[in-house]
Amino acid sequence: MGFGANAIRELGVRLISIDRPGLGQSTNDPEKTFASWAEDVREILVAENLLGTEVGAVGFSQGGPFALALAAAGIVNAVALVSAQDELGHPSVRSAVAGEVVAMLDAVNDDPDQFEEHFRSFATADGLWDLIVSMSHPHDRKYYEEPTFAAAYQQALTSGFSQGPQGYVRDLVIAMAPWPFLIDDLLTPIDLWYGGLDTSTVHSPDHGESLASRIRHSRRVLRPDEGGSLLWTNAREILAGVLRSM
Repeated sequence: MGFGANAIRELGVRLISIDRPGLGQSTNDPEKTFASWAEDVREILVAENLLGTEVGAVGFSQGGPFALALAAAGIVNAVALVSAQDELGHPSVRSAVAGEVVAMLDAVNDDPDQFEEHFRSFATADGLWDLIVSMSHPHDRKYYEEPTFAAAYQQALTSGFSQGPQGYVRDLVIAMAPWPFLIDDLLTPIDLWYGGLDTSTVHSPDHGESLASRIRHSRRVLRPDEGGSLLWTNAREILAGVLRSM
């Protein structure tokens, strides 16, 4: 799903939206990891003659850790994390995470294969849409439920689940398990965008404050009157920030 079409034209940005393996039309990879995802993106950049040029990454929600994986692999020059999922099991974060999310973290750590198999049995595009809407602040629900936007969002989810739930569930396990790279060591400039009204239990419980403290070259932007829909309501500013960082 795209964002910021008018801003892209204005800023002269080329936006490439990639389906991770198992999502949309991208072949499923049951062994997918952060490292394999980074190599997938490297191959795409090679194919597009972009490797070695200035490339930034924007990661929204569960895409946040996958964007950080590109920074850890040295593939991108700048990253924007937007309403991004934190490393929820990290000691500085776990104590602030909702109880049901802690239970999921424990299940992933105890037996990731069993968790993956169990979650696949009921993960659907419609179920994910209902979950997103139900855990969102009224500020976001008003935006998400606007008919044109809702249709586009639901179409994107339907496309994402077109091969079944395995791609999404694999991503969920990867993102909720301990991250295999140290964000404290990242040298890539990283912007963290959060809305003070974001009520999602799987983004960041402190709106990126802990993340920002652990990332050496980071800039945290907190919009007190915004929610989790920042990717669309602040698209121009997010993209301009990536360009400045590059």
